[in-house]
This record gives sequence, C-alpha cells and structure tokens, in this order.
Amino acid sequence: MLRIISANLNGIRSATSKGFFEWLAAQDADIVCVQELKAQAADLTAAMSAPPGYHGYFHYAEKKGYSGVGLYSRREPDQVIEGLGIADIDAEGRYLRCDFGDLSVISLYLPSGSSGEERQAAKFSFMERFLPYLRELIASGREVVLCGDWNIAHQEIDLKNWKGNLKNSGFLPEERAWLTQVLDELGWVDVYRRLYPEAGGEAYTWWSNRGQAWAKNVGWRIDYHIATPGIAATARQASVWKDSRFSDHAPLIVDYEWKG
Repeated sequence: MLRIISANLNGIRSATSKGFFEWLAAQDADIVCVQELKAQAADLTAAMSAPPGYHGYFHYAEKKGYSGVGLYSRREPDQVIEGLGIADIDAEGRYLRCDFGDLSVISLYLPSGSSGEERQAAKFSFMERFLPYLRELIASGREVVLCGDWNIAHQEIDLKNWKGNLKNSGFLPEERAWLTQVLDELGWVDVYRRLYPEAGGEAYTWWSNRGQAWAKNVGWRIDYHIATPGIAATARQASVWKDSRFSDHAPLIVDYEWKG
C-alpha cells in the first residue's frame, strides 16, 4: 500500500505550532505533499525540513512569507524537479516534482484569484500555460499523482454555497471548464471523486475563516489528488482529516494499492 497525503499548511511554522508534525508521525504516510509554506529555507527547523523517517524537498517562493511547496518521502527520489521552467510562475514556488521509479508525485499550488482582478488574471495565465505540461505528463507513459490546492471547486457538489459563488474566484465557469478539460479531454482522474462520486460535505477541504464556516461546514473541495488512470485505478480509500486543525485546509489522505 502507498499512502499519499496532500495538505495546504497555510504557513508551515503556524501548522507546526498546531501539531502538524506530531500528527504526521502517526499517519504512516509514504509521501506527503505540502503547500503554502510561507517560509524560506532559513525559516525551517530540522523537524520541518526533514521529519524523522523522511527526506524533505522544497520549492520556495522568492517573496518572503508567501506560497511555496514541499514534499516529504520515506524513499529518496531518483530525481527532483523544482518549478516548471517558467520564470514568473517559478518565482512563486508552485510546483515540485519527485520521481520514484516510474511514478512521479507532484506538489502543486495553483494561484488564488480571490484577492482581485490582477491575481485572477495571473491565475488564468497559470492555467493556460500549465495545460501543455499536463498534456505532456499524461503522454509521457509515467504514472503521476498531482497533489495539492488547485483553488477550483469543480462541480456544484464540491461546495456548500454554489449558487452564491457562481461569480467568485474558485467557482468561475472558466475555471470549472478548464478542470473539466483536464479530466475529460486530457484524461486525468480526480481520485477522490472516482472513489466517492456522491460525497458532499464530507469531501470539503477548505473553509473560510470568516463567520461560522468551519462550525457549520460551509466548505469547498479545492484540494485534490489528480492522477494518471493507471495509478488512479489502484486507489482503495480516501479521507479528509477533520479531527484536528492545522490550517484553514484539511489534509487529504489517499491509499493506493501501488507496487511500483
């Protein structure tokens, strides 16, 4: 069994203070993808950079206290690729790929467009330029799992208040159509949704800090495992961890019957 966890930490130092690494030590995960580090290498303690039993790899944003992704693995990767080779995207620390044999696991953090028109334009630009990479990846013959915060709720079932968010970033028609293209045209698989096609509130992975969103489960499903069909077919169970909170997101845990 291969257990892969994806977790947006909304600040690795903040999540550490809330017990994330103590929790992680009990999860028996093989690979852990984290997003929104909000830190640079110098900010990380030894426990953050390489928790006991894990190798740690990171792609930091150039701007301090912003974005950044990481990946922890029990096995040392054969290859680590930081960034997409696109300067403005890579400056924000949004893509980290580790190869293990014929499997690639990627920690991904798509931009949020919720802070205004300029960031929404940056999000659309990222999506447009990322699509060819997704097309090349799935055509490469490798098995791939893209873990992370995609900042898009795909369908009405994926958020509580869908009617009220039709014109808001994260549920815009263009964003949803793009994700449909990734899945239906390119052939990627939304692993959680394949396992649980009817799951509603239990599938949410993010809650606004405003109002009573967490208490009332007014959430969004914006964190995903998006995988190639081969490894996606081996996924046996998935869950969203809500028993303790490390962030405004919740960890997404998937178990694959993968022997690679």
